[in-house]
Amino acid sequence: MSAEGVRAARSLLRAARAGTLATQTAGQPFAALVTPATAPDLSVLLLLSTLSEHTRHLMAEPRCALAVTGAAESANPQTAPRVTVTGMAEKIEDAALKARWLALHPYAAMYAGFADFALWRIRPMAAMFVGGFARAERLRAADLLPDAQAVAAIAAAEAGIIGHCNDDHPDALAAIARRPGAWRMVACDVDGFDLAQEETVVRIPFAAPVADAGGVRTELVRMARDARAAV
Repeated sequence: MSAEGVRAARSLLRAARAGTLATQTAGQPFAALVTPATAPDLSVLLLLSTLSEHTRHLMAEPRCALAVTGAAESANPQTAPRVTVTGMAEKIEDAALKARWLALHPYAAMYAGFADFALWRIRPMAAMFVGGFARAERLRAADLLPDAQAVAAIAAAEAGIIGHCNDDHPDALAAIARRPGAWRMVACDVDGFDLAQEETVVRIPFAAPVADAGGVRTELVRMARDARAAV
């Protein structure tokens, strides 16, 4: 296990907007496309319908795995970084976490309120990170998950951070996004933050995990400065 592998695995999970969920029924494996987001503590959030095969599988057997993949370095797909998380899935009712999932998947607002949809959470128990061809690392949950105190500190300050950035520094957010348009911050955690413009959402990672609101501010100032200097 390396610090670089942990950082890369967390970055992939935070940025993933699509993945493959592996479930089972009567011993038969099954794989399905899902649209994940991560909670502040790196738990995986999924909005699932009871009409889906994989949801019914999880209701009977909560053990599962989720695989997400980054961009390949070459024409060989095996050069793509990817991470597979194993854990236990549970159906939850949490308005704040559902709002977070919707902030990262805004197109889903049209059906998120349907009676057959519910929020599910997968608590990671272990992971396998592959940085590319023949570069694999097994990660324990204790190594992969962010510091609990830092998670709590950022979560407590998140609403204030988002409100301040959106109300007072939209120009800085646009510079950091490095794309034209009116960008708004919609989520923030120890590893980075997410910017949205209509239904387009981009993940912006920090250079290193932060521990508190002061760390977020330092990173935002650095990013805005670097982005403006690059123009």
